[in-house]
Formats: sequence, structure tokens, C-alpha cells
Amino acid sequence: MELRVLRVRLAALATGAAFAVATSVAGAAPTALTVVHSAQNTALGKILVTASGRTLYHDSAEHKNVVKCLGACASQWPPLTVAAGAKPVPGPGITASLLGTVKRPDGKLQVTYAGLPLYLFAGDAKAGDVKGQGQGGIWHALTPTGAVVTKSAKASSGSTSGSGSTSGSTSGSGSTSGSGSTSGGGTSGGGGTGGTTTGTNCDTNPGGYGCM
Repeated sequence: MELRVLRVRLAALATGAAFAVATSVAGAAPTALTVVHSAQNTALGKILVTASGRTLYHDSAEHKNVVKCLGACASQWPPLTVAAGAKPVPGPGITASLLGTVKRPDGKLQVTYAGLPLYLFAGDAKAGDVKGQGQGGIWHALTPTGAVVTKSAKASSGSTSGSGSTSGSTSGSGSTSGSGSTSGGGTSGGGGTGGTTTGTNCDTNPGGYGCM
């Protein structure tokens, strides 16, 4: 009987230990998903991104620690959140003291940087995409110092259009070949000189070619 009781107690202890391990692992997952770090973007420079490299944005219509993007807005601009009791983790280039959280109306904790709530953009398909930059004139990426990036994500193609002007100058050189007509004019002038040998002097030969 005592042996049976001992076995039951050991089984209970094993179950409790397994539950504790599972809870610990589950609790670590949200933290791993809320790492914020900086990355160099080809269009915007250094900006805040998630652990997977997705660009993080701020709605300039929101003030510090104030959330306004709800409902359909939150579907288009998913907020970066952490599990209850968890904290965002600062990655490379991030000032830990600038990371924080704010409670949303639905009770979830949203990550903030310098007090500004952080969002992703549903239109960004992969790391490095910045399609949300400048959307509606209010959505912008943030720098590691917490400043709003106002630069346009569309790179200027001025250098490409500039090459077009170069080709234009090449076509212009084609007009140089037109200077051949100038040499042609010289030939016709020479024709006047050679008129005596070709019989085109109408004074001496009125019936010659071109005199009739």
C-alpha cells in the first residue's frame, strides 16, 4: 500500500515538473517575438525593425503613450504587442530605456519606443520593405534615437533620367553628319567653277544643258 502511494506521489511530482517546464517555454516565446533592434534600410537609413527585420512604424496622429489605431486600422497596421507581464527586449542599436509598453483599449500591451506606439504594416511582405512609409501622410518609420523618419521611401531616379540627356547629346552628334550637306554646298559651288569644262556657260553656249 505504501509503495502504491509513493508511486502516485512521484507521478504527481513528474507531472508538475513537466507543467512548469512547458509554462516556462511558453512564457519565453512572446519575449522572443518582441525583440526590437535597428537595421540599415537602403531607402530610409537606420530604422527600428522587429526580430525578423520587419519595419516598425508610428502613427504621427498619436501622441506619446496614446493609442488611436483600433478596429479596421489595427488590421491594416497590426500593433507590436507583448504578453501580459512580459517586456520588449532591446536588440543591437536600441536604447533599452526608450522601450516601454502602453495598454490598448482591448487590454493588450503594445510596445512603445520613446513613448510612441509601434506598428507593422500589412502591406510589407518581407524584411526591408518600407511600403508603409508616408502612408496617409501620418505613418512613418522611427530612428534608433526615437525620431520620426520623414524621408520618402521612393528612391530618386534622377541619375537614370540624366543618362537620357546623354543619349540625346549622342543623337545631337548625328546632326554633325548633316554638315555633310555643307560640303555638298561646296561641291555645287565648285560646279560653277567647272562650268567651262562641262559646257554650262550659257554666254558661250546658249543651247547647252541648263540654258534652255
